[in-house]
Amino acid sequence: MATFFLIIIYLAFISLGLPDSLLGSAWPVMRGDLHASLGTAGIISMVIAGSTIVSSLLSGIVIKRFGTGKVTLVSCLLTAVALLGFSWSPSLIWLIICAIPLGIGAGAVDAGLNNYVALHYKAHHMSWLHCFWGVGATLGPIIMASFIAGDKVWRQGYFTVACIQFILVVILFVSLPLWDKVAKRSMATKVEAHSEETELELEQHAETRKPWQIKGVKLAMLTFIFYCGIEASMGLWGSSFLVNMKNLPAATAAQWVSWFYIGITVGRMITGFITFAMSSRMLIRYGQLIALVGAILLVLPLPSIISLIGFMIVGLGLAPIFPCMLHETPARFGKKNAQSIMGFQMAAAYTGSTLVPPMLGLLATNITIGIFPIFITIFAIAMLLCTEQLNRFIAKLRVSVR
Repeated sequence: MATFFLIIIYLAFISLGLPDSLLGSAWPVMRGDLHASLGTAGIISMVIAGSTIVSSLLSGIVIKRFGTGKVTLVSCLLTAVALLGFSWSPSLIWLIICAIPLGIGAGAVDAGLNNYVALHYKAHHMSWLHCFWGVGATLGPIIMASFIAGDKVWRQGYFTVACIQFILVVILFVSLPLWDKVAKRSMATKVEAHSEETELELEQHAETRKPWQIKGVKLAMLTFIFYCGIEASMGLWGSSFLVNMKNLPAATAAQWVSWFYIGITVGRMITGFITFAMSSRMLIRYGQLIALVGAILLVLPLPSIISLIGFMIVGLGLAPIFPCMLHETPARFGKKNAQSIMGFQMAAAYTGSTLVPPMLGLLATNITIGIFPIFITIFAIAMLLCTEQLNRFIAKLRVSVR
């Protein structure tokens, strides 16, 4: 039953990824239809991500009151209705209004499912869970590209994804009784999968009441901001960069951006197997270096086809970073602090998704979209530096407590 139910959870994460890449893929066409500026997509993205932050911060209280199953069901219904609203929106203001329930639904699903899988399934499932988010994020641009290639009907793209979401709502409704059954069986038979308590779980951490006061947490939060800033900016502005700087048709640009998400999806599937042989820390480091190489390929004045390769390499590099950073939290800061710190890290991640794309959009509007790959490269370097500094700090702390 647990395996069958895990498939349903994977489907839910596919639905979580589907809307994430739609706006960026469709925006080159949407903005002409709505008479909006290039940077306006950043405002819509900011509203979505801002709503997601609020939802994720409140998700713990809501899930404790109603349960993960019911919250996931209602959240998916919210996203389905919001996407339907996108397809019908007659003006920009309606898009902004519909962005609110879209973000609220996404935040609750993300926080709830991550916590549920962490509690009731083995660690490698975390990478595979986020792999299926990549499946949804990859399908989004493909679906949108199929509609804007001919008549440039972006509304039909949103309508199609909304229908897929409504199908998932039905599946979640039918499977609602399974959530508690799987949880009870898991808790009754669970075998501790993690290693013994690490040196970091000493009194100096246990005595710290506020998560942001624990040493190293701020660096971890910065890493999440840089990571999500890169991921969200690649999805939102990648098509605009290819259309305006590489002179590609909008449909082709949307398809090329899908290769970024293909890179994330394939990378996370592979990561799930590699976790059996390599530590999360090493996977994070190698992933950041690979992403940096891909970003540099986008900066260099090379043929357009290299941009396609660069998008995929960045996706492959980003693949292990997010799930491995989540999995590394107990090892970095101790199991007693992991739950509260996890919430702060997710809030930091959504903050990156909220603020960074509009900032890049503002710069692109006032300068040129050509700064897109330079921006991504700078963030990739900053992410790597934060992680390495955090690793050095943790290593010193382990030595000092022995």
